[in-house]
Amino acid sequence: MFLLDTFKRAVEEDAPFGDLTSESLLSNEKADGYIVAGDGGVMAGRPIFEAVMEGFSIEISQVVRDGNGFKTGDIVAILQGKASDILLIERTLLNLLGRACGIATLTSLFVKRAHPVPIYDTRKTLPLWRRLDKYAVRMGGGYNHRMGLSDVAMIKDNHKRLIGSLKEAVLKFRRLNPHAPLVVEVENEEELRSLEGLSVEWVLLDNMDVETLRYLIPLARDMGFKVEISGGVTLENVGRYASLKPDRISVGALTKSPPHVDFSLEIGS
Repeated sequence: MFLLDTFKRAVEEDAPFGDLTSESLLSNEKADGYIVAGDGGVMAGRPIFEAVMEGFSIEISQVVRDGNGFKTGDIVAILQGKASDILLIERTLLNLLGRACGIATLTSLFVKRAHPVPIYDTRKTLPLWRRLDKYAVRMGGGYNHRMGLSDVAMIKDNHKRLIGSLKEAVLKFRRLNPHAPLVVEVENEEELRSLEGLSVEWVLLDNMDVETLRYLIPLARDMGFKVEISGGVTLENVGRYASLKPDRISVGALTKSPPHVDFSLEIGS
């Protein structure tokens, strides 16, 4: 039920003093609500439905399982409860479901085009909704990079600028954290070569073209590093990047700019 508190706050934002219309027109009428897909996509709704059932006494039967596809016009879930309760949470539920399914759908497209190279997300998520965003990535067949700054150490461009160089940043980090897994963002061949002999698990080759990567990926592997590609990866070019056989590809667009899958709620009594 990891979304319950955040979902309740979202409903309160929409109805801080209740639903004026529904509470005026409806008393205790029971109703069935059918969530209908306006677009095709991949389902990622279970955490949202669980929050609704836990917080609002509405029963939801999920017709399309998370991770499965649906088509335009499909009923993906059925709600049962008081009509006023269903209408109270309608827009919040549909907004979140549209985003989550959009992330899962986009991720599934990247996964298919990059196969067999795994696709990972980034921290470019909607604030306070990160767990839902990353759940949706998994439902689309992708993987989570790190949940936040506390999980995995990653030395990036601003760190090396403040310390003086990439090598010095790695050496300083290792003095303080001799055994922590470490990812290092690399921008060119000179930086990569400066890491030779240092205790680094992953190098992230950032914003490089295919020809540069074709040369640097084998070099990084010869130095004992696992290789991640990131930066400028799109649906149009992810296949070319995957053909270079990196260990993984991370894509910020999965959660930064996913398409919104359209859903509507149709009420029956």
